[in-house]
Amino acid sequence: MQRTLAGILAGAIGLFAAAIPAPAHHSFAAEFDANKCMDLTGTFTSFEWQNPHGYFHLDVKDPSGNVTTWTFETVSLPTLKRSGTQRKDFADNVGKTVTVRACLAKNGVKNRAAAETIKLSDGQVHRIGQDVEGKFSGNAKEGY
Repeated sequence: MQRTLAGILAGAIGLFAAAIPAPAHHSFAAEFDANKCMDLTGTFTSFEWQNPHGYFHLDVKDPSGNVTTWTFETVSLPTLKRSGTQRKDFADNVGKTVTVRACLAKNGVKNRAAAETIKLSDGQVHRIGQDVEGKFSGNAKEGY
């Protein structure tokens, strides 16, 4: 009797979990503008190493000395790992100056961009986003 009740309960929980909407995946072109890419240098303040994409934050000073926080999106974590970027690379650079090549968000959200490359404090350059400008392959890509 208890096994039957446990099985019914487990099935109900499974059905409930399957009914929860999952976030939709998006293409680069739907969210970011490949024609509005720029380099930003600032202090690497924090990061989220989570699926489906990694995120990190930089405090960037403008020419007037005002600090603005930027949020950057990376490719998926498995893609980062395959390209040689590890969580430790981000953790080791918190509080340090880095330079990011990134493409701005299309939806008007200020200070948000998709990262293409990051030059870490030790001078290493990691490809952490799409090659939308064709710097690595000769051909720009359109989706993650």
